[in-house]
Amino acid sequence: MMLCKLSLKNIKKSIKDYAIYFFTLILGVAIFYVFNALDSQTVMMDVSSSTAELIDLMMTMLSGVSVFVSFILGFLIIYASRFLMKRRNKEFGIYLTLGMSKRKISLILFFETLFIGIISLLVGLGLGVLLSQAMSLVVANMFEANLTKFAFVFSSSACIKTIIYFSIMYLLVMIFNTYSVSKCKLIDLLNGAKTSEKIKLKNPYLCIIIFIISCIVLGKAYHMVTAEFLTLQEVTDILIPIIMGAVSTFFIFWSLSGLILRIAMSIKKFYYKGLNSFTLRQFSSKINTTVFSTTIICLMLFITICLLSACLTMKNSMNANIKELAPVDAMFTVNMNMDKYYEKYRNYGYNDSQIKNSHYTAKEMFELFDFDITSYFKDYIEVNTYATPDLTLNHTLGSRLDSVRTQFPFLAYDTMESIMKISDYNRVAKFYGIKEYSLNNDEYMIVADFTSMVKIRNLALANNENINLFGHTLKPKYDSCQDGFLEMSSQHINTGIILVPDNIIDEEYLVQNHLIGNYKTTNKDEIMEIENNINELDKESKASVYLLPSGSTKLAIKEATVGLSAMVTFIGLYLGVIFLISSAAILGLKELSESSDNKERFKMLRKIGTDEKMINKALFRQIAIFFMLPLILALIHSIFGIMFAVKILEVFGTNELLPSIIATAIFIVIIYGGYFLITYSCSKSIIKERY
Repeated sequence: MMLCKLSLKNIKKSIKDYAIYFFTLILGVAIFYVFNALDSQTVMMDVSSSTAELIDLMMTMLSGVSVFVSFILGFLIIYASRFLMKRRNKEFGIYLTLGMSKRKISLILFFETLFIGIISLLVGLGLGVLLSQAMSLVVANMFEANLTKFAFVFSSSACIKTIIYFSIMYLLVMIFNTYSVSKCKLIDLLNGAKTSEKIKLKNPYLCIIIFIISCIVLGKAYHMVTAEFLTLQEVTDILIPIIMGAVSTFFIFWSLSGLILRIAMSIKKFYYKGLNSFTLRQFSSKINTTVFSTTIICLMLFITICLLSACLTMKNSMNANIKELAPVDAMFTVNMNMDKYYEKYRNYGYNDSQIKNSHYTAKEMFELFDFDITSYFKDYIEVNTYATPDLTLNHTLGSRLDSVRTQFPFLAYDTMESIMKISDYNRVAKFYGIKEYSLNNDEYMIVADFTSMVKIRNLALANNENINLFGHTLKPKYDSCQDGFLEMSSQHINTGIILVPDNIIDEEYLVQNHLIGNYKTTNKDEIMEIENNINELDKESKASVYLLPSGSTKLAIKEATVGLSAMVTFIGLYLGVIFLISSAAILGLKELSESSDNKERFKMLRKIGTDEKMINKALFRQIAIFFMLPLILALIHSIFGIMFAVKILEVFGTNELLPSIIATAIFIVIIYGGYFLITYSCSKSIIKERY
């Protein structure tokens, strides 16, 4: 009982100094609960079956991510416990001097960890329950669920999972604390705070050489993930610049740790101004031993910035793309004249009957299944696309083929190009509300919106490459691809459609017919019923003889887009926030530990007449340097990391990149900046303690 009271008294006495520890624990519990409670919100219940499946998939992925997050939080809690132990070395030394056994000290730490765990779990779960209600509104808005059924919900499954995971973490902390106490020596506990770390000045020439080499290697890594992006084909190709970047980051910090103090010392006016000499020597005395941890923090911040920016950009772009790239209700496509390329379509899984009967348009094929399109569509159009082995990517690239093939060897150069009559494309463009074009009889043009392929095709168009099609030689009307598309999607996937004059088309090479239209109804339930009826046609016996048109509908695209963007957003936020909290908490705890070690030094400053304002200013600068150093390099990494992400995300569009970067910056300012202010406030409290 006495040990319990002593433990509670210690917690109460130290709660201000341990604000970062408690804040991190509570925030970790709350975030863990929020993301594991998403599926328990009643607001998510009234959704379509396909949306429900997407939510189940999202929760499965979040459960997997939670395991990873638990390891990060577990490491963070154990790391924080190391700080607490170090902070209290003198206290434990006094206990041993007074005759208390190490077993009883271990019991004190056991009860403290137990009480801290209970308090943080209760407060964190309470905060998590409140935040989860707000999160449910976000989810409802994202999935367009029925808000009328919203109710305050407590997720027992998320609560149990949170308690189990964090109990395991606290148990590990108890084991660690017991082990640490058993290994401690009285002399080390009493004099630990007085031990001064010697500043080992590294060879400046060696530091300069390593710094320059590291910058060159880092620059090469940046170049590989940006300018050489399209040459990265395998996972191992991407790992190489990542490893180069990580190793370079370590050696940049290693070399800077040996240069900063020497450079500052050479600038006498700066070095001897105010407490700059004290601040810089304090900084230099610790950075030598924290190069590895600073590197890890820098890389975690880099991942956080790129992850949040990329995920938010992808979500915003995909949602914006629906209006642009799915402008009508439905598009149905059927393959025609498949017997012309019999073996090709057999390899695609079509049977002999389907290949033989592939001479019906989409509308005619629906009529064979007794499904009257006119009953459901208020307006529609039918257009065709053509293909011939005499016009492949090889042919359209012309004299630029060899240089392009050398630079991009993985492209399918033998793939037949998709060809459309200019009149058919203009009918589609008018229906979609996008730009229409015109051609002379000896001209062709290419419409595309997939950025990487646009750049490749523009090499040939800028070179004025002619093409030969059905006995006609055509020259390009434009020296670059024009924006446009045929297939509806939530992504920019059109790698190129060749538009040609109507009179040169040979109907024998018709390969696809497309039916594009708008439903008579705008009611979502009625639209779902129509599309379900179309899907049911595939179960009829005729489906083994005739090939049903494949459908791409605005509703299906929207639901798939919402599901994917939700998964990306929540996983990105989950990991991003955890990484950000971990980075900031580690830095904060390090600085609190430094402040604890440096109390005697600050006491000496007061004795020689240094005023409190100057001491606080020196402390602020010291903490600011530690927080800013990894962040600055992480921001530089992020510029190129985001450029790499943009190339990956170009299929989704990156028009929403700036708002995403601003949102990420706000996250960093609030969380990272918040930890900085808490660290400074707690450090001031520590160095003001009386002796």
